[in-house]
Amino acid sequence: MRIAIRELVRRPGRFAVAGGAVTVLVLLLLFLGALLDGLFLGSSGAIRINDADVFVFSDDARDSFLRSKVDGELAADVQSVEGVESVSGLGLTLLGVGIPGEDEIANGAIIGYERGAGDLPQPPLPGQAYADRRLQDLGAGVGDVVLVGPLEVPLEIVGWVTDSNYLLQAGIWVEPTTWRRVQNTNRPDAPVGDDQFQVLVVELEAGAQAATAISDIDTVTSTTVSLTSNDTVFAIPGIREQNRTFSTVIGVTLFVVGLVVALFFALLTLERAGLYAVLKAVGASNRTLVAGVVVQAIVVAFGAFVIGGVLTWGLSLMIPPSVPVEFLASRALFVLFGVVITATVGGLVSLRRIVAIDPASAIG
Repeated sequence: MRIAIRELVRRPGRFAVAGGAVTVLVLLLLFLGALLDGLFLGSSGAIRINDADVFVFSDDARDSFLRSKVDGELAADVQSVEGVESVSGLGLTLLGVGIPGEDEIANGAIIGYERGAGDLPQPPLPGQAYADRRLQDLGAGVGDVVLVGPLEVPLEIVGWVTDSNYLLQAGIWVEPTTWRRVQNTNRPDAPVGDDQFQVLVVELEAGAQAATAISDIDTVTSTTVSLTSNDTVFAIPGIREQNRTFSTVIGVTLFVVGLVVALFFALLTLERAGLYAVLKAVGASNRTLVAGVVVQAIVVAFGAFVIGGVLTWGLSLMIPPSVPVEFLASRALFVLFGVVITATVGGLVSLRRIVAIDPASAIG
């Protein structure tokens, strides 16, 4: 073990090739993870910020906000279901947003809501809006009047919320009457009535089971399809597919990390065969020699993660706000854990070669 550590200290250049390759892979893993997290959070914030247990869609909507429509009578039916604590409406319209002083039209998700929850404040006054900070990054400020849609419905920004976007479009949160005015003015082909929303947001009583409540709600109404908050997130177009794609690429990249480390230490073991024979001849056990290789693999992986992390941080400063990346501590820990584990497994590939070395060969 001590010999392995001393070799790392005295001859770090020997491990530069493997360390450099793993550093590049760490850089790739961190950016892929940041892009995956950015796409996921930027697409689903409008659902997660509601802190709800169940979302109720009309049964012909195919789990889509934009195709769903529910009315006040339906809300009363849902409220009557056992275990339901509160029911509120949610409506969503995707439109362009003109920001004062900016030439480009921003993409906005105008969301009408009845109930504040968690980081989402209670609805503002008519004509006012809380905007996601993504809109601030695009040039908007508190007190600005943004113009929504082709018919330029004015909304005054009175505050900010975070992580509240939908499909990477900046969330603009308004009270229900304002949302209906925005929808009916800009989308006369899809009008909504005075008591209509697109979905119902349901909060359950403590101890109530979501699966039971969903079954009861859909049975009572007979015209709805209800989903848990998590299922609603994954019903957003593209979310499930992008998660699978990125997760597959990340998994393959971690496999390549293990492969690089395995090939490097396999070659290194061949080069050290005579040294290992001598060490065995003077009493070193297979366990000690293998432990030394594993320690070196872990140190190489950890060092590559540190260097890759610093490079990622530096490159992140040059990424424009329009690119949906989110660098999360949880993702960094996942990458660190994954790289160390795969490197350890890669180092253990040399186990068979080390065990097979005959100490008698050191004498011959």
